[in-house]
Formats: sequence, C-alpha cells, structure tokens
Amino acid sequence: MMKDGIPRSVALIVLLLFFLFQFSRSFYLPGVAPEDFLKGDPLRVKVNKLTSIKTQLPYSYYSLPFCKPKKIVDSAENLGEVLRGDRIENSAYELKMREPQLCNVLCQLIPDAKQANELKEKIADEILDNLPLVVPLQRSDQDPTLVYQLGYHVGLKGQYSGVKRRSISSTITLLSLLNTIAIKMVTRQELWDLSVKHQYKGKWSDGTRLTTCDPHSKQMVTSSNSPLEVEENKEIIFTYDVDFQESDVKWASRWDAYLLMSDDQIHWFSIVNSLMIVLFLSGMVAMIMLQTLYRDISKYNELETREEAHEET
Repeated sequence: MMKDGIPRSVALIVLLLFFLFQFSRSFYLPGVAPEDFLKGDPLRVKVNKLTSIKTQLPYSYYSLPFCKPKKIVDSAENLGEVLRGDRIENSAYELKMREPQLCNVLCQLIPDAKQANELKEKIADEILDNLPLVVPLQRSDQDPTLVYQLGYHVGLKGQYSGVKRRSISSTITLLSLLNTIAIKMVTRQELWDLSVKHQYKGKWSDGTRLTTCDPHSKQMVTSSNSPLEVEENKEIIFTYDVDFQESDVKWASRWDAYLLMSDDQIHWFSIVNSLMIVLFLSGMVAMIMLQTLYRDISKYNELETREEAHEET
C-alpha cells in the first residue's frame, strides 16, 4: 500500500530509526561516561556485600552492627552486579567535592553480647568490606611496588601483650584522587583503615569533641598504637577523614588499579565448587548423548530386521 507516494513499510522503518536515534542520545553505559562534580557537590558513598576468602557465601553489610543511615535504600543493580551477588546500599558517610574533613564522627555504638560475637566471628573469617575503594599496599619489604586491595578489613586479629585479641577498624581515611587536567573528575578512591580507641571528656552526646583527634586543632590519628578490642558493652566510636589530591591518573585509566589486586590466597571452596558444577553438567550431557545414541541404534537395528524379514518372505 502507498501513503502519499511512500510505502508504508519504508515509513515504519524511518519512524523506528528516528526513535532509536532519540533513545541512543539519552542512553549510556553506567561508569563509561565521565561525570563532573563541582565544589560542594555531594559524593555518594555506597556499601556492598561482606566477602571472605574462607567462605563463598556473602553477607549483607548491615548484618553487622555498623553505622546506618536514617533510611536504607537499595541501589539499582545491573546484570553483572546481580550475577556477582552484589548488594549495594546507601551509607551514612557524607562527602562533598573538594571539601576535606577531619575526625568526622560517624556514630557511637555499644554492642551487646550477640553483636560482639558476630563482629569477632567476621574478623576471624577475614571479612572484607567490599566498598568501591582500594587500599594501597606495598608488595614486600624488598619490592616497593604498590598493589591494591579491594575493600578493607572489618578488623584484625593478633596478639597484644601476649594475648590474642580481635580489634575492629573504627577509623578510615578516604582519599579522592582528582585528574590534574579536569579537576571535576574523580579517577580513584583510596582508603586507609585504623583501629583506634577514641576518648573524650564527660558524657557522650551528639556534639561531643574527641580528645584523640580534633578537627579544630588539626589533630588526626595516624597509627593504631591503641587498638580497639571488640568486647561486650564496650563503646565503639566510628570516625572518618576525607581528603582530595590531584593525580596524573586519567579517566580512561581509572580501572587500572583493579588489575593490580593483591590476592595471594587460593579460593579452594570456589575451585571445588566450579569443578563440581563442571562435572555435574558434563555428566548430564553425556547421559543425554548416550540415550540419544542408544535410541538411534535401536531404530537402525529394528529397520534392518524388518528388511531381512521382508526379503525372506
């Protein structure tokens, strides 16, 4: 059929291409297009699942007694994040572009017996908080090459004064690297975690100033000389620092740090799990092929028997 001298099929194709063109202008892959931030713009920090090299099962971030925002909101996950089992949620961290912060108190927590035991168990399992941040580490004493660890440890286990203790990472420093050419672009997020037993005078309130670190006097914590041990009804104060630095890292090279991960542990559970799945699927395919082949051979033999009987008759 013709419409004003133009075939209807051609008109439909042109209309479809027009809509596709309009859609392609407004669509881009997440994380591919650079995003600019002006000074003072909020930087949203999100939390992910808790993982361990000793178990394949992930945990929800807020399954442990961490500082929570007023309302926990699940982020929209793409197909890759769903297949990896990611559980991305919002956090209580408040960051603003190019506005450093020092000794910012996140929350105060007094764990009960159940919460203290959960923290100790996760510290013993070497759980990692899988934030989209990297921790720079030196490869060895002889090799100064930096490698990067994805996420930071919930806590550390070790011996202090000859006694086995489990300390929690209560203070973190967030460093945002900005491209020197385009200061508006964040090209890498680095993190340092410390276990610090914060102290203050008087009773705790929302406006209490800490004596171990103070933003007014520019006093900050740089080491874990007094680690905070996890115990029942023992106060835990979570704090964080924020800093911004210029870097030569380009936007196109922002994922290079993730290629230098320091993961020397062998994930035996994951390897055995993958081998079992491969063997199970191979066995199923072999059984299907054998049944199909047996059925074809039976039909072929039955056909030959009929032909021989016909010739004898």
